[in-house]
This record gives sequence, C-alpha cells and structure tokens, in this order.
Amino acid sequence: MKQDEKIYLKNQIKEKIEKLKAEIIVLKDLTQPISPDCAIGRVSRMDAINNKSVNEAALRKKESQYTALKNALKNIDSDDFGKCIKCGKMIPIGRIMIMPESKKCVNCANR
Repeated sequence: MKQDEKIYLKNQIKEKIEKLKAEIIVLKDLTQPISPDCAIGRVSRMDAINNKSVNEAALRKKESQYTALKNALKNIDSDDFGKCIKCGKMIPIGRIMIMPESKKCVNCANR
C-alpha cells in the first residue's frame, strides 16, 4: 500500500469512527429500558419492546464495527495490514477503502 493511500485511509477510518461514536450514542439512548409506569397502550408497549430489540442489535453491530475500525487504525502501519488472515494474499485496495476493518479477502470472506 502506498503512503498516500495510507494517509487517505487513516483519514477515512477516523471519519468513520467519529460517525460511529455519534450513532452509538443515539442507539444507547434508544435502548434504555421502557418504564412500566409509562402511560402507553399494550400494543404500543409491544411495539416499543420490538423496536428496542432491533436497536440493541444495531448497537451491537455498530460497537463491533467501532472496535474493528479502532484496531485497523492501530495496525495500519503494520506490514501485515491488508493481508488476508485466511489465505495470506493482499486484500484488494478497493475492498480496504470501502471496508478498512476487513481482515479477509472477498473469496475467503464468502467461504
């Protein structure tokens, strides 16, 4: 990977991390417990519980992506950065630019 690509990628990762931080804050607020004394109907309460479950799943996914991006940023200067952990081949730069947290090439990720 060329130096200018690394610089660009570092900036992209930092932007994604900041965006994820904001999304995580919103999702944490949306996953707060629903108070039983809140004056909403039974159907509305069931809908709120369902939405809470969906938001909890989204929160877990965002937190996982956040951690992976932080690790990618930490390891970007490593010689192994951009190598598939399964087959050892270099991951195409296009995939790294789109998903810098990728640890596998497309072929290995689909297996």
